[in-house]
Amino acid sequence: MNEIPRVAFFPDSYLEVNGAAMTCRRLVEYARRNEHPYLCIHAGPDPGIKVDGSVTHLELKRSPLSFKLDEELAYDPLFQRHTRKVLQQLREFKPDILHITGLNDVSIVGSYLAWKLNIPMLGSWHTNIHEFAASRITRLLRFLPNGFVNPLASFAERKIFQGSVFYYKMPKVILSPNQELVNELGRRTKRESRLMGRGVDTDIFSPAKRTVSDGVIRFGFVGRLRAEKNVRSLIEIEKALIESGRTNIKMLIVGEGNEREYLQQHLKNAEFTGFISGDDLAEAYANMDVFLFPSETDAFGNVTQESHASGVPAIVSDKGGPKFIVREGETGFVAKSLDDYVTYASMLYDSPDKLLEMKKMSRDSAMSSSWDSIFEGVYDGYREAIRLTDASKNPEANA
Repeated sequence: MNEIPRVAFFPDSYLEVNGAAMTCRRLVEYARRNEHPYLCIHAGPDPGIKVDGSVTHLELKRSPLSFKLDEELAYDPLFQRHTRKVLQQLREFKPDILHITGLNDVSIVGSYLAWKLNIPMLGSWHTNIHEFAASRITRLLRFLPNGFVNPLASFAERKIFQGSVFYYKMPKVILSPNQELVNELGRRTKRESRLMGRGVDTDIFSPAKRTVSDGVIRFGFVGRLRAEKNVRSLIEIEKALIESGRTNIKMLIVGEGNEREYLQQHLKNAEFTGFISGDDLAEAYANMDVFLFPSETDAFGNVTQESHASGVPAIVSDKGGPKFIVREGETGFVAKSLDDYVTYASMLYDSPDKLLEMKKMSRDSAMSSSWDSIFEGVYDGYREAIRLTDASKNPEANA
């Protein structure tokens, strides 16, 4: 089909403050701006139906029995009580395709109703929940011997990934944020597996927002201050830089989380902004000189692209999705160990000309990332899922 499909979207994270929610909100805004018919069903504090142009929102409240999977994401074991209400909306809206985003309460209702109503389905992968869970287990059980904790965390990571793969066999098309996941999910699910990258707003995030010129080299981090983001390694990086005589530095830490107090106690020269957004966030990025992102659990890492748009090269982990954003030696470096972070940070501290060159290349790289082109690819995925579903219903017509 070449016409615009009617889409029912079930984002598990929508109003929260994280990269997945931001991407989902941008997708809905893309549909609204282009007057595409879109039904967005999500959790929130103000239940009801709201119409915004071509987009209809059905907001459903989670129950008091909801528990937090993370600071910004909850799971409601009773969310299926909304099934009848959602079913009514689907019958009225008559979607051509249903889009799920993960193995959580909202998407589970969506996938069940897609099966019940025989609606084609597309799934997008946003969070490496298997790695996230393993990191959380390791952190919670750190008082136990590593010989016990590490095998337990590995077992949990493996089983959760297997469960996620089984769940993602339901959609006809799977969208993933990096090529590693595209290949892995395609191989394991035997489904059409495609890349869904992430864009960045280069008007909001720009080197022009910089407000400091004091000659201090600022190493920055943006994200949740949580164990799974591996933020304590920032302490070791700062310590190594100072001990090597590189003292004209400041750590600029943007975000909130239960690791903030520990970081405040152990970082020697740091500025903590807390959670900020909009122009304040853009200014913070632009005031950085080098972006440090030691997280090993991010499937993509929107913050890396935001740093690039701000003209800030990034040093990221070789585990997770951010390594696919960085061009080695041009827009940043991929670190395989803590020593690598220190080596690359020291190199950029010692080489202002190289740092300036990489700042320019980082900005140039971000300028080529358009949200509209990414969401056009999502709509191509919708059409392909519909085509594959139709073909499976009538194989002789497609022989």
